[in-house]
Amino acid sequence: MKNILGLLPKILMGLALFILVVTNLAIAYIFFAPDTLPKPFYPLYAMPGQVTAASAQQESGEGESVDLSHLPPGQGLMVDTGSKIVNLVDPTGRKYLRVGVVLEFAPTDPKYFEMGEEEKKIYVSTFNREMESRLPVINDILITLFASQTFEKVYTAEGKEHLRQQIKELINQQLPEYHVIYVYFTEFVVQ
Repeated sequence: MKNILGLLPKILMGLALFILVVTNLAIAYIFFAPDTLPKPFYPLYAMPGQVTAASAQQESGEGESVDLSHLPPGQGLMVDTGSKIVNLVDPTGRKYLRVGVVLEFAPTDPKYFEMGEEEKKIYVSTFNREMESRLPVINDILITLFASQTFEKVYTAEGKEHLRQQIKELINQQLPEYHVIYVYFTEFVVQ
């Protein structure tokens, strides 16, 4: 019994040392391993494939243009295209899709995030007027794409995500001066 009690502090000390080493190795892996490797979480400064507006500004330096096309969702300018009702491809012609789409665009001006509140309001107002003039093109892209879908393609989560990517790609191709960051569905009914 005395031998076991004499070994207990050494065992606890070894266990504590082991936990300390494993914890330090895990922290080093999370912060220093390439972001292409799987990690339990990613430090905010280095989300894979994303750049925040603040880091884009810091990296740009004075007088250089910033590529805002890689902003993460939630930092761009929203354009509501409204709700659309479209017949799906169906032999009976009785299946339809009702969908509301909001597009998020990257600002076209690299200095957008440095602007004051008044400047931003003026910029957003001008941007919205530009988008109003391009809304017929956007609506045509959306309606044509939706009308070419089948019920089987769009009723699954994967189908919706694929549709989201198609919308993004088509609008970015048709309106190369603008860049869609993300596509939001505000309504999605398939019947």
